[in-house]
Amino acid sequence: MHIQGSHWSAAVATTDGTGGRHTPLRVDAQRNLEHVLRAAREVFGELGYGAPMEDVARRARVGVGTVYRRFPSKDVLVRRIAEEETARLTEQARTALGQEEEPWSALSRFLRTSVASGAGRLLPPQVLRVGVEVEAEVEAEDGRAQAPAAAAAPAPERARVPQQRQPGIAGGQLHELRLVEQRPAPAEERDDAGAAALLEVVGRLVERARAAGELREDVTVADVLLVIATAAPSLPDAAQQAAASSRLLDILLEGLRSRPVA
Repeated sequence: MHIQGSHWSAAVATTDGTGGRHTPLRVDAQRNLEHVLRAAREVFGELGYGAPMEDVARRARVGVGTVYRRFPSKDVLVRRIAEEETARLTEQARTALGQEEEPWSALSRFLRTSVASGAGRLLPPQVLRVGVEVEAEVEAEDGRAQAPAAAAAPAPERARVPQQRQPGIAGGQLHELRLVEQRPAPAEERDDAGAAALLEVVGRLVERARAAGELREDVTVADVLLVIATAAPSLPDAAQQAAASSRLLDILLEGLRSRPVA
């Protein structure tokens, strides 16, 4: 499996592994950094973010020390890849939203573009986490609406963390994206901001398709992200992988569409 890396090469000389600014790299150092980033996307795409740094170094054909010189910890490298992938997905969603007049065409274009690019294999962990928390928040609200007030258990400490409101996640409801940390570090603030931007624009795609009656009422942004992750299997043969992804996405898209009442 090979994930295209041309999108990233233009930026590697202006940011370091922690997102800070630095002077342009020497030609050989920049080439090594590009190899490491490309290898990291491929390795994490095939094995998940749990893959060791040694596998990244081996794929990049550099020593593991070279990887650690640019990225002092694996977490820094994962954040770099996930942050770039979040921005990539957001741009794909905005393009679909801006260039497709038909709501269903916009949503399906975003899904097809994202799956074809291999984005599902690198879907950032914090995006999936937020998607799960959104669903949990809805279930909790439903439960509170049905349960007697006196029977409600005290909320855990984490539930009292200030919340960031994000409209448009599901039809007719205002969902809340919970900030997991009370005082996030700068890198975590970028993660949260990137995830919020992605969820906001995908939420608009979902709302438009639902309002047009083309999307099932119960489909949420979390479901759309799950489709992206599910429809991007990692197979050793590129042709088989493309065919399998296309076929699986066709089936999943049919499952998302609303059906006229008989």
